[in-house]
This record gives sequence, C-alpha cells and structure tokens, in this order.
Amino acid sequence: MLPWILFGVSCVIVVALALKMDFMRRGMAEIGEQLRELLADDTNNLIFISFGDRHVRRLAAKVNEQLRLLRRQRLRYLNGDKELKEAVSNISHDLRTPLTAISGYLELLECEEKSEEVGRYLQQIANRTAVMKRLTEELFCYSVAASVQEVKQEEVVLNRALEEALLAYYGAFASKDIVPDIKMCAVPVHRRLDSSALSRVFGNILSNALKYSDRDLSVELKRDGTIIFENMAKGLTQTEMGRFFDRFYTVETGENSMGLGLSIAKLLTGRMGGTIEAEYEEERLRIILKFAEEGV
Repeated sequence: MLPWILFGVSCVIVVALALKMDFMRRGMAEIGEQLRELLADDTNNLIFISFGDRHVRRLAAKVNEQLRLLRRQRLRYLNGDKELKEAVSNISHDLRTPLTAISGYLELLECEEKSEEVGRYLQQIANRTAVMKRLTEELFCYSVAASVQEVKQEEVVLNRALEEALLAYYGAFASKDIVPDIKMCAVPVHRRLDSSALSRVFGNILSNALKYSDRDLSVELKRDGTIIFENMAKGLTQTEMGRFFDRFYTVETGENSMGLGLSIAKLLTGRMGGTIEAEYEEERLRIILKFAEEGV
C-alpha cells in the first residue's frame, strides 16, 4: 500500500513541476514577445504578465524597471540632441552677418592700392573667410536636414536624376579639367524617393569629388540601384576613413577641409531607406550609394 501512496505523491509532484515549468516557459515567451514589440514601437507601455508565477512576475518587474530607465535616458538624449541642433542652427545663422560684412570689406580693400605682400595677406584672409562661410552654410543645412524627419516619396528614375546632377556640375568640372567617366545602365532604374533629398545627396558627393579629386572622376549606375563615385584622393588615412561620415568631424586636405557634406548625404540617404559607405584602396576613394528595391 505504501509504495502506491509514494508513487501517487511522486506523480502529483512531477505533474505540479511540469505545470510550473510550462507556466514559466509561457511566461518567458510572453515577456520576450512583449519586449520585442515595445522596443520596436517605442511606446510608453510596460510588460504585462497574465500568469501568476511569482518568479516570472519578478522578472517582468525587473525588465520594466530597465525599460523605464532606458526611456528616461533616451528622452534625455533626444532633448540634448534637439538643443544641440538648435544651438548649431542659431550659431550658424548668427555667423552669417559678420562673415558677409568681412567679405564686403575685403572686396573694398581689393580696390585700394597696396603692396604685393599686403595683397598676398588679403588673399589668405579672403580664402579662409570663404571656408568659414561654406562651413557655416553646411552647419545650417545640417541642422535643417536633421530637424526634418519625414521624406516625400515619389517615383524617381535614378538615371535621369544622376544625369541632371552631373550636368549641374559640368562647368565646375570643366574649370578643373575633370572629364567624368560615366557608365549608366541602359535600363531605367525606378525608385520611390524624395527627389529633392536625392538631388542634395548627389550634389554633396559630387561637390566633395570636385574639391578633393586629383583631376579624375568615374560614376557608375548599376541595375540594382547601386551608384559608385570613384576618384583619386591621395593622403587619406584609415582613421579618417573610419569617421568619414561623422558629423562635425573635419578631414584636413591641403588648403581645404572636408565639412558636413557627406554627413548630410548619409543622413538623407538613411531617411530614404538607402545606404552609403566609403572605401579607400590604393589611394582611390570610392563612395558607394545604394537604393534597393522595396522588399529586397
């Protein structure tokens, strides 16, 4: 009789343990699913557990505690980033007036009689003032681009948009004896993109090539939506390449400096669902831009 009683008690314990393990397993799965949805949707909701197991509820409470902390940190980051963008916009706007005045006085000085040495000094001042004006404009453009979260999607033919961008820089390239080697796929490549943002991306990449290319540039558009800009660019380092698209990071090259153009290009490309990256091999710089088809 006793063995049967012990067997019955053992069976009850095994069943109870199995049920408890099943509850815990289902509770863990529920926590994992809700956590994935909460992180994806970025809502203020917390994890709710429908099971009564105290261990699972304790785990859910710990996860909720970390979610609250994560949201407080994210809100602090967003507020700080917003304040930084506003400060950059205000500073760049405030710098425009004195820089314009300086440029005006420099032009007046050019009309005055001066020695060769003074003329050389004034030319240096004019060059650096022009650089400051360009960087100020880029700061303002970056702050504006960063503040606009939505893009207007419309049907765009990449072949045509790229041709228009190249034509816009035809005179600038000719003045530097640069004859672009252009390879376009024969088939029209259609994408749904923001045409204005796309034009800005192409313009910033071509402007970068115009400033730093050693009198060469090749542009290739492939059928899969990949666009490759390649040119000779001596003197770049791996450290500089690692931060190529970072905002506020400047690469000094000769008399020029690489400003925010590529950072703006990366920001806008990401907004449109594309990718952009840079490669550097055998002193050749390659900017690879890609807009894949939807669902690919």
